[in-house]
Amino acid sequence: METESFLINKKFKAPFFRLKNVDEQYYSIDDLLGKNGTLIMFICNHCPYVKAVANKIVRDANELYKTGVNSIAIMSNDVEEYPEDSFDNMKKFYKKYHFSFPYLYDETQEIAKKYDASCTPDFYGFDKNKLLKYRGRIDGAGLEINNNAIRELFISMKAIVNNKKIPFNNPSIGCSIKWKKKYDH
Repeated sequence: METESFLINKKFKAPFFRLKNVDEQYYSIDDLLGKNGTLIMFICNHCPYVKAVANKIVRDANELYKTGVNSIAIMSNDVEEYPEDSFDNMKKFYKKYHFSFPYLYDETQEIAKKYDASCTPDFYGFDKNKLLKYRGRIDGAGLEINNNAIRELFISMKAIVNNKKIPFNNPSIGCSIKWKKKYDH
């Protein structure tokens, strides 16, 4: 089901987490913070919206890394109902798209709840103090293949690094988070 992300809450500070990465190691947010900012994204393996932007995510993460921004991907879907999102399939997705950043498994869905994640992909741009400055989409292309779309996420993250006004905050549109039965909204 197509779902929009929620509007930005400028008082939101990145909550702590410690999750398992596809390399079988556990990482906390504090292990992964960038010196100038951090991009946290909620994604999954099966969603056509994520697949449509996966190469753009990798491109932007690699370029942002050069500016001191680290990227973190988190998968929170119910893998019993959506086996394509399983931990083993996360490893395959990570390799297929050549991720250069952690892809963490939120098995309990507690982190998605703490971040109020609503869809995949759902992008959160934090400054160096873990304050939320951007919540939105990668660009306006959606499911279309458009490599000339304005790079809203990238431009906004660079503004965060340079302590400038954030030029974009358009909601991301994607597949709804697949909540376990006990977390149905």
